[in-house]
Amino acid sequence: MDQVKIGQFIKAIRKEKNLTQREVAERLGISEKTVSKWETGNGLPEVSLMLPLCELLGISVNELLSGERLDEKKYFEKAEQNIMTLMEEKAEAKKKIIIALIVAFVTIAAGLTIVILAGSLEMQVWLKIVLIVAGSVIILVGIGIACVLERDAGVYECKHCGERFVPTMKAYIFAPHTPTSRKLKCPKCGKKSYCKKRLSKSE
Repeated sequence: MDQVKIGQFIKAIRKEKNLTQREVAERLGISEKTVSKWETGNGLPEVSLMLPLCELLGISVNELLSGERLDEKKYFEKAEQNIMTLMEEKAEAKKKIIIALIVAFVTIAAGLTIVILAGSLEMQVWLKIVLIVAGSVIILVGIGIACVLERDAGVYECKHCGERFVPTMKAYIFAPHTPTSRKLKCPKCGKKSYCKKRLSKSE
């Protein structure tokens, strides 16, 4: 979805309604900074705010996601396009997660093999050290690449306010987690909780 186009559309409709960013923020119970982020194309409204925002602006969710006013014919065409875009986003996120798992498995297996061979075969001490270090580096690099891919596959949803966000790499790595959630601090409400992994920011 074209975040910049959606942001410009939100801004244009807001001005048509003679609303300021502050007024929109106050009515939706969010910060003015969040509205500004939408309008500059740096983020999309989270799912929990889409309906209230559309009601406030007098538009449909389909028009919001399309970033334009739609007549009846266009409405159904865009609905299909928006559904396809959502499906593509989810498919891409799943693909990244699978690649991350493969990278992690292959590099850990390769690194451990090198370390085990270095420890079990007869060779000079310096060569053993080099191989053990090389194996350890391969494991760490593989885990790092897997973490980057997995973090960028989708977003995390705050259970308190519904904000969907991508955490910083530091927060992602050090957060306690389960297979489907991570304990993260929400950038919107500031509360720390186990945030669920979502494959799309707008699903």
